[in-house]
Amino acid sequence: MSKPTAVVCAYSSVGTAALEGLLEAGVEVLGLYTYPQGADEQWFTPPAAVAQARGIPVHMAPAFNDDAVYDAILAHRPDFLFSFYFREMIQGRFLELPRLGAYNLHGSLLPRYRGRAPLNWVLVKGETETGITLHAMTPKPDDGHIVAQARLPIAWDETALSLTDKAAAAGRDLVGVAIPGLVDGSIRRIDQRTLGASTYFGGRKPADSRLDFAMSVREAFNQIRAVADPWPNAFLEATSGTLKVAWALPSSEPCPPGRFRRTGEGVLLGFSDGALRLHALRRGTRRSERPSDHADWLAELGVPSSAD
Repeated sequence: MSKPTAVVCAYSSVGTAALEGLLEAGVEVLGLYTYPQGADEQWFTPPAAVAQARGIPVHMAPAFNDDAVYDAILAHRPDFLFSFYFREMIQGRFLELPRLGAYNLHGSLLPRYRGRAPLNWVLVKGETETGITLHAMTPKPDDGHIVAQARLPIAWDETALSLTDKAAAAGRDLVGVAIPGLVDGSIRRIDQRTLGASTYFGGRKPADSRLDFAMSVREAFNQIRAVADPWPNAFLEATSGTLKVAWALPSSEPCPPGRFRRTGEGVLLGFSDGALRLHALRRGTRRSERPSDHADWLAELGVPSSAD
């Protein structure tokens, strides 16, 4: 029996892992559509590197939905079309091309957390569990029947990076397990509408990572861990500028809301119901773990000391 064939659209570390899962499952990938890796994205191996090492043609199409791309995929006559953390919404006409269907890998337990940046949003919202879902694609985003799903526990101090690593590993396994059932048609398909109400979150804007002293400690910590390195970081903002909070942890020591306090073990920053102990701040291009810098930078931002 010949190998099943696929055209793959993929990016991110999750996309790389899912592509590897396809290859390990014996799928012949006819071509990869992806994006150039940005200067701030050097922390993961891109799907293009895996494809190039395997002799798979790599296409950096500036607009995937162009007629030229459609014609190229039509000529391939693939069994599958897969989207693994691809940045573009694939037009409906492409979904009719593969003989055995078009499928997307989404980083949540659909139908919850449809939309963009689900792994960041579940951390912001303080969820204790999420997952990754392989589903049939339709012209609507994150729609279509679920064909495979894996649950992922979220640790209290989970970050976007550690959760992305979990999702990548789970996605790799999920794709590999699903392929035989997708090929022979035996895989179980679950209508998302039978699983309860869906929730949707849009792409995160810079303002979504702003810290407010009216937040609880838990809310502030969730915001920080959701965009911890290598993401752009949560930030404090004042008329004098901004200060990024690269990492901080909840503390049992007190500090008044909206103020900072020096202690022998570092600097505390007060929120509505307690304090965070600062571990790393960024000002401009400089990152520091020194408490003296933390105190000076907060004072320069206009945050008062509890001793004032």
